[in-house]
This record gives sequence, C-alpha cells and structure tokens, in this order.
Amino acid sequence: MNDVVAADDLADLVIHASGVEVRRGGNKLLADLDWAVELDERWVVLGPNGAGKTTLLRLAAAELHPTSGTVHVLGEQLGRVNVFDLRTRIGFTSAAVHGRVPPQERVRDVVLSAGYAVLGRWKESYDRMDTDRADELLATLGISHLAERAFGTLSEGERKRTLIARSLMTDPELLLLDEPAAGLDLGGREDLVARLSALALDADAPAMVLVTHHVEEIPPGFTHALLLSQGRAVASGLLDDVLTSENLSETFGQDLVLQRSGDRFFARRR
Repeated sequence: MNDVVAADDLADLVIHASGVEVRRGGNKLLADLDWAVELDERWVVLGPNGAGKTTLLRLAAAELHPTSGTVHVLGEQLGRVNVFDLRTRIGFTSAAVHGRVPPQERVRDVVLSAGYAVLGRWKESYDRMDTDRADELLATLGISHLAERAFGTLSEGERKRTLIARSLMTDPELLLLDEPAAGLDLGGREDLVARLSALALDADAPAMVLVTHHVEEIPPGFTHALLLSQGRAVASGLLDDVLTSENLSETFGQDLVLQRSGDRFFARRR
C-alpha cells in the first residue's frame, strides 16, 4: 500500500494501516503491517501472548503512534491530528481502563462519566438525556439492576459489561475491545459472547475490533479476522477464509485442529 492515501479512498475506512512498524527498546512489536477496516465490518484480532495484538489496538485507539508507516483512524492520520479530539469518537475498553475505575464509583456513573472522558465523577453535570442513554446501555448489557452498586462490588463479568456500556456511551464510530472475556468463567463468557453477538449483528452498531487469544470467544456476527504472530500478520480477511487449522497452527506455533459448530469455533491440539 502507498503511504499517501487519497481522501476518497479513506471515506469508507475506519482504520487504515500501511507499512506499520512499532519498535520499543530495540524490539519490533509490529512489523510490515498493512490492515484496513471498513465501516460495517466486525474484526477479531487473534494471536498468542506477545503477538502485538494490544499494540495494534492502542494504535487504533490513538493511544500510540507507529515508529514508521502510517495509520489513519476515522479518516485522520496519527501524527497529524489532535488525538484528544479523535479519541472522543472511539469506544475503548481494556484491562488498563478497568484498573483506573475507582472501586466506590456507582455503576451508572462509570457509564455516564464517559461523556467527559473521565473516570470518577467530580463536579461535572449531566442532563436527563445523558442518564437515559446510560440506563439504556445498562439494559442492553443486562445490568440495569446494578446501576446503584459500587463498581468494586461487582463480579468480573459484571465489570466487563459495565465497561462495554461505558465504551458505547458517546455513540462511537469505532468500538475496540481488548480481551473482554479474559478472566470470566464459562457462564460469564457465554453471556458476554451472546451480548457481543447481538451488538455485532446490529446494523446501527459501530465498526468493531475485538482482541482475543481464543477462537471460542469469537461472537457470531463477526465478519473478518486478522491473525498475528511475533508482530506480523499471518493472515487477514474474511473470517471464514482466514480461520483455518493451517493458519491457526502457524499463528500459535503448534499443530492445531479447528472445529466449527454452527456459528462458533473451537480449537485443540492435534
């Protein structure tokens, strides 16, 4: 891909990465990466620990700049845009966000405060439209009954759903989910996968990128996959084309067998 991209070519792209490399301390976290995400696509980024998944998501969240190459997010080139303005158009949830939420914060306020891009209410004010929006999202994620609870008293699954509701509060154009099912038990994982599937199948939902280690966590409705290994793309494209036993084996460095049941995937070592 060329580094210079015409504005017309970016019109339908929410993410466009060309020749991207990220280096830290002499190590290449990402190398020679080309990637494009269109408006109506739902992507899963899959790979082992250290593959560069979170680094890629931080680029997409405008939290990190590439060492070389170009990254456009929502039509804006990183390095040539005020990232603080850009971030208001992106919903992002990760373990780092989880760790910054004050444990005493009410669940409704965790969601509401996304409107001011803060964690922990202070003196900012919200109108009825804001609270209605927060309550609607809590209902969508199945946690309306937790609205007055302190965040620190929630189960891991309830916290994950609260943060996803928060990430949707500003009606973002791009939703980024970094290992949303990590640490959940089987029931919590399946509940979250079902809710993310409903979101993915909603035509009015934003473009989505979900990072995971596990094919079992891919929600039905996701359309595309990017497989990463040691900072490089193993395969990228339509989910059904990319997600194969051969590609998974190369990605994880083991002889793996991929199985499918309906719209769900499962993998095991051969």
